[in-house]
Amino acid sequence: MKRREFIQSAASLAAMSVIGKMTNSCGHPSGLRRKLGKTGFEVFPVGYGGIVSMNDGQEASDRYVSWAIDRGINYFDVAPSYGDAEEKLGNSLKAYRKNSYLACKTAKRLSKEAEPEFEQSFKHLHTDYFDVYQMHSMSKQEDIDQAFGPGGVMEMMVKAKRDGRVRRLGITAHSEEIALKAMALYDFDTVLFPVNWMMNMKTGMATELCNDAKKRKMGLLAMKSLIHRRWFDQSEDRGDYGKSWCKPIPSENKALGIAAIKYAFRLGADIILPPGNFKSFSFAVDHIEEIITHPVTAVESALLENEYAMVKEYPFF
Repeated sequence: MKRREFIQSAASLAAMSVIGKMTNSCGHPSGLRRKLGKTGFEVFPVGYGGIVSMNDGQEASDRYVSWAIDRGINYFDVAPSYGDAEEKLGNSLKAYRKNSYLACKTAKRLSKEAEPEFEQSFKHLHTDYFDVYQMHSMSKQEDIDQAFGPGGVMEMMVKAKRDGRVRRLGITAHSEEIALKAMALYDFDTVLFPVNWMMNMKTGMATELCNDAKKRKMGLLAMKSLIHRRWFDQSEDRGDYGKSWCKPIPSENKALGIAAIKYAFRLGADIILPPGNFKSFSFAVDHIEEIITHPVTAVESALLENEYAMVKEYPFF
């Protein structure tokens, strides 16, 4: 898709956002879409994480993406480090690209390393621009020193935005301290961060970041909101959740899963990216209307607190 289609894409998305009572095959009204911070994007509250498309083959990826589109999902996130996800998602998304927001990432810290990866991502994803491009997995001071220093990846990212190859810039991180430092150095449009009920109860993790992101009017994308704990070891039976880096709350535990996602939205998430498997993704989509329209109840708060009391010593990530 060419940059000249930006205006056409924006018009299409705007039109879609005002079709009143329009519903999809799952009954979700288009009114569930919300503003993603200061990006100007109107997004469904559940995003599609590219790992869902990873390793399952092209036919499966096509089914997953078609299912997502039918239910109103319009934000897709992927990274070069996600195995074959870029290639599979790129093929699956071809027919829907002009009406979707596509986010990509780089974990490279120097421009000279990020540039060839950037071009390869365009080829894999059959596009010549990204709606969001993110400095990925910021975790230590060295990441900041390199990325924001001479020849750092920020130089490439800012130039790409200036040249129209990237519409918005963001960061992803697992360290709250490092994320906050990066946010203070540049006026990013989005931040992708773990907003998890258990870690927030345990250490307060994400509270300061959520507050700071809101002050800066950044779009807040929450990951790991449906996570229960870290996998204990490689021998643990992962069942339907083999692609998830941490152990999700099983879909069968509906009440706990819904409560956990509600907790993330209460902290300030604009959109969640469920764990990288179709079962967790579809669980979030199937229950999102209930989650968005009904705040955390006293019963759900008690459920989360009781679960936390039982597993608070488990490793998380």
